[in-house]
Amino acid sequence: MVDEFAKEYLHNDLRRVREAVLWKLDGVGEYDIRRPLTSTGTNLLGLVKHLALWESRYFGHVFGRPFPEPLPRWDDAGQGSVEMWAAEDETREEIVGRYRRVWAHSDATISALAIDSPGHVPWWPRPDVKLFNVLVHVLTETNRHAGHADILREQLDASTGTSAEYAAEQHDAAFWAARRAEIERAAKAAAVIGTGRGGSAGATA
Repeated sequence: MVDEFAKEYLHNDLRRVREAVLWKLDGVGEYDIRRPLTSTGTNLLGLVKHLALWESRYFGHVFGRPFPEPLPRWDDAGQGSVEMWAAEDETREEIVGRYRRVWAHSDATISALAIDSPGHVPWWPRPDVKLFNVLVHVLTETNRHAGHADILREQLDASTGTSAEYAAEQHDAAFWAARRAEIERAAKAAAVIGTGRGGSAGATA
């Protein structure tokens, strides 16, 4: 009873956060979902591509239920970076569609197996796992990347929120400029106080 509750609870959270990741692409043009928005190149569509690849491995290969479509291998060093960005000939529809097909495959694995069903993750230090371990791991990683997507989307158009149902109220540029100025003033004041206490300012006025 408790095992089934735990499995369904984790599974429902995973379903919710997957949808949140895709929601971050809504209303964003082709260039903006692909362009690098951090110094290391992180981008919205690349996050979706990355999540699809790894979820397919964790709920596929790990439990002897491989995802039926070809994907880059995790042990191919030459393919290591391409999972984080979309080439010009990869469409939004292709990448999002694959992610949704991965969901269906993962959901079938989760539904078919007991929460203590054994799996094997050869790239982990302790490779022998249970479905519970993998559910927690994939949920954690998907939430982590959903947070990345939050920040990327905020950089593009100041849109925030954890899901379509809980989209935050939108404000104009003047509102956010005033908010940033308020936070900047507080940061500089704290730096001055910290310097007076023998700390390092870490910023210039």
